[in-house]
Amino acid sequence: MKKRFSILAMAGFAFVSLQANAATFATIAQDAAETAEESRGGIYVLKEFFVSGGPLWMTLPLVCLILGLAFAIERILYLNSVDVNTDKFITDLEGALQSGGVEEAKEYARNTKGPVASIAYQALLRTSDGQPIDDVERSVVGYGGVEIGKLDRNVSWIGLFIAIAPMLGFMGTVVGMIMAFQDIAKSGSVQAQDMAGNIQVALLTTLAGLVVGIILQIFYNYITSKIDSIVNKMEDASISIVDILVRHRR
Repeated sequence: MKKRFSILAMAGFAFVSLQANAATFATIAQDAAETAEESRGGIYVLKEFFVSGGPLWMTLPLVCLILGLAFAIERILYLNSVDVNTDKFITDLEGALQSGGVEEAKEYARNTKGPVASIAYQALLRTSDGQPIDDVERSVVGYGGVEIGKLDRNVSWIGLFIAIAPMLGFMGTVVGMIMAFQDIAKSGSVQAQDMAGNIQVALLTTLAGLVVGIILQIFYNYITSKIDSIVNKMEDASISIVDILVRHRR
């Protein structure tokens, strides 16, 4: 009797647990459905804004955003790949120079990525040719300018898209306002509701241009700060490389 009662109790407990889990799963499913619906609603709002602003004038800032982000991502990936630990590189370079001479140091610099390694290789190349230390120092300075040019490549395009995206948005707004006033001139009367709708549509292009400019400006500032950091490391490393070569010749 007790065994039968315990079995019934366990079955009842399992049934209650299944009901609780089913209710929990139903709540989770409902929350997921509401989240998906809100996401679709946000996409619909953006699509409505895009259509209301005019496909032509809204597409131009969008193209600026896509191209600007492409250049920005390319620069970020490149800068992160060449930003090496300069202190470790200088230490290893000096060790290679002391243990294996100029040829081993050249091989180490050749197999290391980054502008600092390229500058060191050029300095070692001229040292192996027996050039005076003043010529080596001038080559370091000159090749440093070449490497800075590589770091700044395509950054001007990002600045261009930052500048023209809001201008294109303003142009769309001006065109929209002109068309609104043309409609008023043709109808001969001013309807506040129609006027407000036309102005709202015209201002959407300005909003799109400003949003694109703000997004690209954030990436632009990050890239320029990254370049400045790498350039500072290059300048410090260049001084250290010349000092190492001077000590090696002595």
